[in-house]
Amino acid sequence: MSTAQVAVTTKADWTSDQEVRWCPGCGDYGILLAVQQLMPSLGVNPENTVFVSGIGCSSRFPYYMNTYGMHSIHGRAPAIATGVAVARPDLDVWVITGDGDGLSIGGNHLIHALRRNVNLNILLFNNRIYGLTKGQYSPTSEVGKVTKSTPMGSVDWPFNPLAVALGAEASFVARTHDLDRKHMMETFRAAHDHKGASFVEIYQNCNVFNDGQFDGVTKKQSRDEMMIDLVHGEPVTFGADGQRGVVMGNDGQLRLVELADVAPDDVLVHDAHRADPSLAFALARLATDDVSPTPFGVFRSVERAEYASGVGSQVMAASEAKGPGDLGALLRSNGTWMV
Repeated sequence: MSTAQVAVTTKADWTSDQEVRWCPGCGDYGILLAVQQLMPSLGVNPENTVFVSGIGCSSRFPYYMNTYGMHSIHGRAPAIATGVAVARPDLDVWVITGDGDGLSIGGNHLIHALRRNVNLNILLFNNRIYGLTKGQYSPTSEVGKVTKSTPMGSVDWPFNPLAVALGAEASFVARTHDLDRKHMMETFRAAHDHKGASFVEIYQNCNVFNDGQFDGVTKKQSRDEMMIDLVHGEPVTFGADGQRGVVMGNDGQLRLVELADVAPDDVLVHDAHRADPSLAFALARLATDDVSPTPFGVFRSVERAEYASGVGSQVMAASEAKGPGDLGALLRSNGTWMV
């Protein structure tokens, strides 16, 4: 869609008339507000925008956006959104999912949407708990997590959502959190501007069933020392006075150091556009727990062929009889077996 065809909108134009029904204090409110405030500046119209969700607290999201949308079934949002994006590549398609919805029953759909590089903006709300079903452990809950379904503590090793996305060769991978609206909006904008599958993990607090899970990193009093802001082309440093940094050892491992102890050239320079995802993967696994310095921002953003374009080209070639077979005849043919 050209810029001339885009109407001037405000947050009100993107906000539905539905009452928002999340628990008071839920981190989902902050994410919703960030998206609603961002949308008027993206150069798209509400009637050409689609939000698709699965099941979970986060998946109520489409009700609150004045756009087209679908509250689908558990884990299937990436599959349904893939159909929308391929059939209507002119639309702006977002997927809203959670750590339970997207990484348990929906894990297979998620990784294939990412590897295919379907033009989707996938926002995964990670609160490390099942909130809608009242507090069972999730695929991202830490080992030893005591919940209603793990009264003696979880023995499952958790998924690292960013590592999963990078393992699927996602062309855009980022992380943000629900307590910084500006950072969320910047990250969502970058995801939207990317052509292909964009995956954003959002640290999101569930104040009822898993309150304070990320306080040691994302609370205002912790951020300076615990949040590592990734900026492409800039040295990876952090700390209240920028006194700490990240270096890569001869063994290929990333380490946190005091800048006073290393040469300036030793500090890792972030390269989000690096074709090889190994550096982004190492950064995704830098934090070992919830009280360790943790990277945020865009980990990877590379150009790769987008899925719908390839499919569309094949369909066009087949319909014009430039390729093998006759697509029209196939679609109108009889069954190939009898019962």
